[in-house]
Amino acid sequence: MYKLVSAEEAVKVIKSNDKVYIQAAAAAPQKLIKAMSARHEELRNVEICQLHTEGEAPYADPALKDSFHVNSFFIGKNVRHTLKAGNGSYTPVFLSELPRLFQQRIIELDVVLIHVSVPDRHGYCSLGVSVEASLAAIDNAKVVIAQVNKNMPRTHGAGIIHHSEIDYFVESDDELPSHEMAEPTAIESKIGDNVASLIEDRSTLQMGIGSIPNAVLTRLTNHKDLGLHTEMFSDGVIDLILKDVINGNYKKINRGRALTTFLMGSKRLYDYVDDNPFVEMRASNYTNNTAYIKQNPKMVAINSAIEVDVTGQVCADSIGSGMYSGVGGQMDFIRGASLSEGGKAIIALPSVTRKGISRIVPNLKLGAGVVTTRAHVHYVVTEYGIANLYGKTIKERVKALVEIAHPDHREAIDKAYFDLI
Repeated sequence: MYKLVSAEEAVKVIKSNDKVYIQAAAAAPQKLIKAMSARHEELRNVEICQLHTEGEAPYADPALKDSFHVNSFFIGKNVRHTLKAGNGSYTPVFLSELPRLFQQRIIELDVVLIHVSVPDRHGYCSLGVSVEASLAAIDNAKVVIAQVNKNMPRTHGAGIIHHSEIDYFVESDDELPSHEMAEPTAIESKIGDNVASLIEDRSTLQMGIGSIPNAVLTRLTNHKDLGLHTEMFSDGVIDLILKDVINGNYKKINRGRALTTFLMGSKRLYDYVDDNPFVEMRASNYTNNTAYIKQNPKMVAINSAIEVDVTGQVCADSIGSGMYSGVGGQMDFIRGASLSEGGKAIIALPSVTRKGISRIVPNLKLGAGVVTTRAHVHYVVTEYGIANLYGKTIKERVKALVEIAHPDHREAIDKAYFDLI
């Protein structure tokens, strides 16, 4: 039988100089996080390894830099400040390869903090709304501490673990972090129209959460037999599933199932996926494996960017040399869609920032990271149209991307680029 203890008792196993992995996104176990952070006076040099997490991250307080150092594999808002403050670092890694860092002990974990559903009558728990690299962390960490929560959905797929794999259980009844869908702006709606025009019946979709993916999804109600093979999804897919628009009937991988590695949305989403075999949760080395993604015919990958230069280089992880997010799964899916029969790899973004600065640029900012190279990108979409760059020369690309830039910036972008060469 598993060991049921208080959060304060459980986190006493964490020692100075340990490496601790925290389950990602909406599954971040807040009760355990707060109990661990409360031990800051007695802990030194604990490395917190994580992807993006929802909720509070008290260990990321720069005042606790002697106790905790944050190692982000994808930088979320709640820890972004740590890079400048000096109590955080960023490790670039494809989401598809993150489990390998633990499996090959390139990063040796001491403790993993997870958030699971209540054990069933056979003693099995579900990792719920986030699997990503947590299975690899559980298999390779010395100690596994689980926050067991009646509000965690019991999801199907690979994220099922027996209670014997868990060293300490801590009970909670926390509500999961909730995200309600915002109405798309006029610009986002136009981008949604443009992207949707590229999606054919029987396509398989990868997209994240946010206003642009939601805008795309609202335009797909008349499509037929779509599939879902993605790293994450939110509420926007539910109505399309219920209307049989998304049914997965023509996928090659996990046919008839919606495949993902984590979920984030409203309570409606969490209730919908609970004990729903149509939604299959897998580790990120499966969902994001290019060899699997490319097997789906008409695979459509829809990703965003911070800026795109006129040759097709895509910066999606930094603003200049300042890290903002991470590599994530963009290249996993861009490449998978590119290699799919009839597939389409799409970068969708507004033509300008909220301050009116062009996001189609003559050259990327000094120090900016190239997440998707000019050789990988196929389509770039803004509210002003679609630029198909595949097989195009640099001069043809410049012309196509200038045409979808904001009209106020087109002439300056074109001139600035040709002044550079």
